[in-house]
Amino acid sequence: MAPKVLILGIGNVLWADEGFGVRCVERLAQTTAFGPNVTVMDGGTQGLYLLPFLEDADALVVFDAVDYGLEPGTLKIVEDDEVPAFMGAKKMSLHQTGFQDVIATAQLMGYCPERMVLIGCQPVELEDYGGGLRDAVAAQIDPALKIGLDKLAEMGVLPVDGDVDTSNLADPSIMRGAYEGGRPSEAEACRTGDDRFFPESV
Repeated sequence: MAPKVLILGIGNVLWADEGFGVRCVERLAQTTAFGPNVTVMDGGTQGLYLLPFLEDADALVVFDAVDYGLEPGTLKIVEDDEVPAFMGAKKMSLHQTGFQDVIATAQLMGYCPERMVLIGCQPVELEDYGGGLRDAVAAQIDPALKIGLDKLAEMGVLPVDGDVDTSNLADPSIMRGAYEGGRPSEAEACRTGDDRFFPESV
């Protein structure tokens, strides 16, 4: 039987490169179809709400922005037992703490996927609320997906002909094109404070 695979993108699209993992699965789900044994999912920052999906999976492929301490935009692949350690190292946000807890809980309960692959990208910018992916990180979406598809092929999981399943993605209003294309300029929507409320001298 083909393994049940969960392909998961995690992160917060509201904080620039933090949204890398979500944008990866968004692109994958819009372009590639799989059989019913594969679930492609925007996990966002859901934390322990993702446990039932891990329980049902034999293999897990995760896309995420991870601070490896490398050159910004660098991809790094971590597999199997090393994944929990990297999800908890140099946490960038609460979502990483949450997902590390998801894996630890799944392991404790005895239903963590046997095969795990983390495809992480070193972020460029995280402190831009409402910002989109920086160019160096956005350029790694397709290479990251290629790595993910190669890892799936090693497991015997290949794309199929047919309609793609976007049912586990976020609302279309926050898809990358709509989200970044509709972002107002800094002059129109200051994200560093408004002088009317935060004057330089009080």
